[in-house]
Amino acid sequence: MEENVEKPVTAAVLIIGDEILSGRTQDTNLRDISRYFGVHGVDVVEARVVPDVLEDVVAALNALRARYDYVVTTGGIGPTHDDITADCVAAAFGVPLEEHPEIIAGMIARSGYELTPARRRMARVPVGGELIRNIVAGPPGFTIGNVFTLAGVPNIMRGMLEDVGPRLKGGKITISRTVRVTGTGEGVIAAPLEAVAKAHRSMSLGSYPFNGPQGVGSNLVLRSRDPDELAIATAELIAALAEKGITQVEEVDPAS
Repeated sequence: MEENVEKPVTAAVLIIGDEILSGRTQDTNLRDISRYFGVHGVDVVEARVVPDVLEDVVAALNALRARYDYVVTTGGIGPTHDDITADCVAAAFGVPLEEHPEIIAGMIARSGYELTPARRRMARVPVGGELIRNIVAGPPGFTIGNVFTLAGVPNIMRGMLEDVGPRLKGGKITISRTVRVTGTGEGVIAAPLEAVAKAHRSMSLGSYPFNGPQGVGSNLVLRSRDPDELAIATAELIAALAEKGITQVEEVDPAS
């Protein structure tokens, strides 16, 4: 009889904008979304960066939302002509856009003067969409189906995440442990790491080499939803490294 294994809850991030692809802007949103979703029991397992081309965004969005439980888009909800994310999301869901009265009212309250056509672009939401509160600055984001559409500006995006979190239906949280090996290259580490990985196929094991003031080495990161299996695999890995004569081994804080 097969063991009843809980299916992980997954997400993808769709980063929209020519400025990311050109290298003019460095993306940090993927890191922040992955960490935030992980705390809520949702694994970000894919990310794509697409240009400001409607057909490309729609194709990527439709592919991702069909494959994963959630999709987060960042960027392209501002007032300029190349801010086309709202158009793309509406096209992907086959619905029209409409100016949301709550956004319009908020803009008028903040500005105190008549809105320009450019500012009104930021009030457009796909029909059937719900607003995502923006606690930092400017208009809100929105959600429709399993898609969350957030700002591209990092601090505004992070503020919007606070309203996304309560809407997530996550699974068991993935936890990690890190074994740091110094004074040894990956060529020696590879065999014991592979042996433990094969013995614990439901887990994720990865090697992240470094070469700096502390010398040559690798951080071996083990990730699992099962804390007991994680502890067993960590002990097995340390023992397997010792059998290979690797003695400069310590378990460290995963964040270090």
